[in-house]
Amino acid sequence: MKAFDSNYKLLDEMYQDDYYPAFLVDKVKDELQKVIDLLESGETDTEVVQETLDEAVCGINDLQEEFDDNDSEIETVARECIAANVAYILEWFNIPIDTEEAIRERDW
Repeated sequence: MKAFDSNYKLLDEMYQDDYYPAFLVDKVKDELQKVIDLLESGETDTEVVQETLDEAVCGINDLQEEFDDNDSEIETVARECIAANVAYILEWFNIPIDTEEAIRERDW
């Protein structure tokens, strides 16, 4: 079993931008952490990984109203940041899922 890169700062770009409330970025991070936890357990079945990614992305989708309520939104910078983080996670664990496929459930 492989641990996730301890030097990689998840969603760093969003944390550095005051436009995104840190407590909401934490919630996005929590969704990504579910995928990392699965991969750290040794799971490599792409269907299982994709199912967990779908659940995580749907969890992020559900945060959009909360972002709106806090004068923020999941827009271009956030979308690119989240997608880049997903790509990094998949690459780190050598999971052959295309990034666009990985975040296919997004509505942001």
